[in-house]
Amino acid sequence: MIALDQHPSGRHFLQIPGPSPVPDRILRAMSLPTIDHRGPEFAVLGKRVISGMQQVFQTRHPVVIYAGSGTGAWEAALSNLMSPGDAVLMFETGQFASLWHRIALRLGLKPEFLGVPGTDPATGLPWSWRRPAQPDLIEARLRQDRGHAIRAVCVVHSETSTGTISDIAAVRRAIDAAGHPALLLVDTISGLGCADYRHDEWGVDVAMAGSQKGLMMPPGISFNALSPKAIEASKAATLPRAYWAWDEIVEMNKGGYWPSTPNTNLLYALSEALDMILGQGLAAVFARHQRWGEAVRGAVRAWGLPIQCADASAHSPVLTGVVTPAGIDADALRKLIHERFDLSLGTGLGKVKGRMFRIGHLGDSNDLTLMAALSGVEMGLKLAGVGTAGSGVQAAMDFFASHPQQPALQAAA
Repeated sequence: MIALDQHPSGRHFLQIPGPSPVPDRILRAMSLPTIDHRGPEFAVLGKRVISGMQQVFQTRHPVVIYAGSGTGAWEAALSNLMSPGDAVLMFETGQFASLWHRIALRLGLKPEFLGVPGTDPATGLPWSWRRPAQPDLIEARLRQDRGHAIRAVCVVHSETSTGTISDIAAVRRAIDAAGHPALLLVDTISGLGCADYRHDEWGVDVAMAGSQKGLMMPPGISFNALSPKAIEASKAATLPRAYWAWDEIVEMNKGGYWPSTPNTNLLYALSEALDMILGQGLAAVFARHQRWGEAVRGAVRAWGLPIQCADASAHSPVLTGVVTPAGIDADALRKLIHERFDLSLGTGLGKVKGRMFRIGHLGDSNDLTLMAALSGVEMGLKLAGVGTAGSGVQAAMDFFASHPQQPALQAAA
């Protein structure tokens, strides 16, 4: 506890893309006394959070809630649907797509990794880490698979390592256009609760999410949203699964219970988070994050630095990746900013480590917290000797002044 008490005065600015800053009312909800997870009061809580998560995923079908991380949700989806040696088509959009690919390999599957070929000559970064998933490439590959050996298409909706959003509805259209029966699996771990996600409407079979991003909670809960097609496919799958198995959980969830011990106090937090999100309305929540993202990207453009996501139509409302000039170590810049201003920014991961940093605009944030974060970045850039084309802080101030929050958003925040 001594190290944790050595913060400077004032609040730490946590502007990484998750775990996101947790609202005080969610922290207070977690402090309620733990109740009997087999008692009648718990059943009320269990049914409440399951119903609420169905609304957030925008599905009428089961949502499985695990005591576990988003990595567990990846494994749960694959282990419930696949058999040893099954082929899956995965699209490389960044580090988290790559880690999911590694999980598939370790489970004994045969994942094929598609990606945008080549390297961006301006930054030296791979195009696959600057672009969203490409539905046309997915469709072309599925058309080649005349024997339908590919069992699933796996796409990251919100790629947390790059700040890129992929068009999931377009991916579903690509699968259908190819006339292919592959299941559609979607990682929306950082997207859910920040970016529009429509499980049923977009024809997703399994979606994965976690508690520590748009749901504004600490880490510790993960989710699988299921389709009837996925539930049916799981009955024939033969990969081993025990803790992650859907059948027992879905059945016990009907009564509001779990087959194993759930993390009760995090479910209190989830209930409170759902009250906040659904009370405000999903459309308002999505609009707020879009507005924050536009302000931050305006600041980055004013600095004259490249935005990691090179496709303006795919910019994430969750976070913005910022590419540093050649010769500037992004991690050293982050360290400087943290030491001088008590501001945490997301590190570059995998193939872009040291070349970029990430600014999260999610969780318990508002205009002023984002302005403070941008001020810390701008001061850090100057201290690191990075010349900027203009003031990103002024650009964000101008944006917020000319794009005020709607009254309903202000009242519900």
